[in-house]
Amino acid sequence: MTRLGETLRAYQARDPAARSRLEIFLLYPGVHATLYHRLAHFLYRHHMKFLARLVSQWSRFWTGIEIHPGAKIGRRLVIDHGMGIVIGETAEVGDDCLIYHGVTLGGTGKDQGKRHPTIGNNVLISTGAKVLGPFKVGDNSRIAANAVVLSEVPPDATAVGIPAQIVKIAGHSTHYADEVDQTSVKNPTLERIAALSDRVEALEKLLDTKFTEKKTAGAVPAQSPEQEKS
Repeated sequence: MTRLGETLRAYQARDPAARSRLEIFLLYPGVHATLYHRLAHFLYRHHMKFLARLVSQWSRFWTGIEIHPGAKIGRRLVIDHGMGIVIGETAEVGDDCLIYHGVTLGGTGKDQGKRHPTIGNNVLISTGAKVLGPFKVGDNSRIAANAVVLSEVPPDATAVGIPAQIVKIAGHSTHYADEVDQTSVKNPTLERIAALSDRVEALEKLLDTKFTEKKTAGAVPAQSPEQEKS
């Protein structure tokens, strides 16, 4: 009951639409999926894998959230909306994480053993993000909406794009999940394009200056009327 109580408080803290703990307990599919998973994971660890999978499939049917019985889920996980979430068998999710609908914590093939991601503490995974492979997503990090993450994400960083690129937030700690911040992200591709555009503009100005200097000094002869007509 202690874990349930702290989970309900986490939902209240992170969902402005939540009006009471009773409403959250009775009506929020993320809470139901987490409770079902506790039972399924218990059965899985005690080698009753058919029953474990039966519980997880019922949970999927009832909530729209598919969590494999083998996955390890930390405390105070908040699943907002939840429809379409898939969490694979060897995935691990830390404490105080926030996951939105359409997220996949998946593998990359038919490999045996550890093949799904490990999510650190206080991580926000935004709508539609795909995290694929057996790597670590660091504490206090953020996966932007619809990102496809194929490699490790360091702590206090943001993964953006397809395939995802890392935007390091240097110099201070971040708490994206607490702030429920999905939108204020930098786009590294746009930043690089802007930097290249600035360099091209600077080169054009330099060439114009050099051409003007040579023309003024007589190094570039003026064209005759016949040359201009041709």
